[in-house]
Amino acid sequence: MSKSRIYLDHNATSPLRPEARAAMLAAMEAPGNASSVHAEGRAAKAILEQARATIARGLGTAARNVVFTSGATEAANLVLTPMLQRGKETAPMEVLLIGAGEHPAVLAGHRFPSGAVERVALTPEGALSLPALDSALARHAGKRIVLALQAVNNETGVIQPVREAAERVHAAGGLLVCDATQAIGRIETTFQTSGADFLFFSSHKLGGPLGSGALAAAQDVTRRRKRWRL
Repeated sequence: MSKSRIYLDHNATSPLRPEARAAMLAAMEAPGNASSVHAEGRAAKAILEQARATIARGLGTAARNVVFTSGATEAANLVLTPMLQRGKETAPMEVLLIGAGEHPAVLAGHRFPSGAVERVALTPEGALSLPALDSALARHAGKRIVLALQAVNNETGVIQPVREAAERVHAAGGLLVCDATQAIGRIETTFQTSGADFLFFSSHKLGGPLGSGALAAAQDVTRRRKRWRL
């Protein structure tokens, strides 16, 4: 007698959605190189830009602020760097604060030296401790700070106080980078609702293909800067 199985591990990977498969096949069947200027190249570029615009619209930013990656880990590696520049500033970011419950890919600190990375404690319920964040910001007053805080914990499902944390970080002149991988497609997650400066995610958590993700910057960040550079 055959037994049916019910897949319940969507927090790890969701099965590929039929509409995502159809979109992938249509894109792969387009013969042009998106960097070419002939008709086929322009058609391929249009597919790419349409996808970029769709993601930007969902996050509440401009299409030019979306960068495609191979997933959330590559996006974190791109954005968690001391060389994240603000406006005409050339001095590097000095401190990376990380919620103690972040995904291991973020806890590594990526391109920040280990001495510049500090973990911020969680509450007994598993959410970022805002008093602990206040203390960390006070200890590093006057420094250029980045806070990395996930929207939803990948193991416990606890929703993190991203907006409240963003208000504190912005008041200290810092930036907030949010791993939205477990939030996109589950709860409303935009730049407006989160207050984050950067959002990133992997598509395979919401029915997209493996090996695909995105990093996006908020509109207000690009208004403050003519461009944001990683």
